[in-house]
Amino acid sequence: MNIVAIIPARMGSSRYPGKPLALIHGTPMVGHVAFRTAMSPILSDTYVATCDNIIADYCSKVGLKCIMTADTHTRCSTRTAEALLKIEEATGKKVDIVVMVQGDEPMVQPQMIDDAVRPMLDDPSVNVVNLMAEMETVAEFEDPNEVKVVVDRNNDALYFSREPIPSRKKGVTEVPMRKQVCIIPFRRDYLLKFNAMEESPLEIIESVDMMRILEHGDKVRMVPTSFRTWSVDTPEDLARVEKLMTGDELMERYRRS
Repeated sequence: MNIVAIIPARMGSSRYPGKPLALIHGTPMVGHVAFRTAMSPILSDTYVATCDNIIADYCSKVGLKCIMTADTHTRCSTRTAEALLKIEEATGKKVDIVVMVQGDEPMVQPQMIDDAVRPMLDDPSVNVVNLMAEMETVAEFEDPNEVKVVVDRNNDALYFSREPIPSRKKGVTEVPMRKQVCIIPFRRDYLLKFNAMEESPLEIIESVDMMRILEHGDKVRMVPTSFRTWSVDTPEDLARVEKLMTGDELMERYRRS
């Protein structure tokens, strides 16, 4: 099976411009994501997808594969889909599963990629998967930069929000506090279908792409992960991640290569 990871990255982030090349222990963040993702044995290949020559130049310098995409994309999924089709054209191979790994997940572990893809290999009815992690503090639960998720008994998503869900304001303070981790495998054809869907009202209100799937009546399988990772949305997040990655064994492997 041809399983390809694509890391969408652009310099013009509204919340943190230039963050793909922000340095963490001397390595740009997009480099951490790509090197670590590529360590997954389940993957056939790993690419960075970008519209910025400065990111492409960095990838070329360090030996990472990169696909140039249009500068008109406002969503990671459309950039990923464009890159997917260009990869298929260049390689002559159809992709079966594309794993979209957000470029602001520098602590990603190879096992997380494998765990996210596994439900698709086990169950042909699963078209899209997200990882989810337990949050340890109420402060993190209330942080609007973290996308929260509630799930049913099969671990299919019921709802995503940047608000703290389920509510702690109705007399029950011990509630499941789970967040989306943006390692998102799609079946190839379903990614194209997803991008052809009309944007949905709750997707716009919550600013969470996965709501489009739920509003169109499809399912998002959520997979718990015990790995503790932090995405980078602000310079403060970057400083925290740099501290947490001190002595990281995976990082030492690719920094020496």
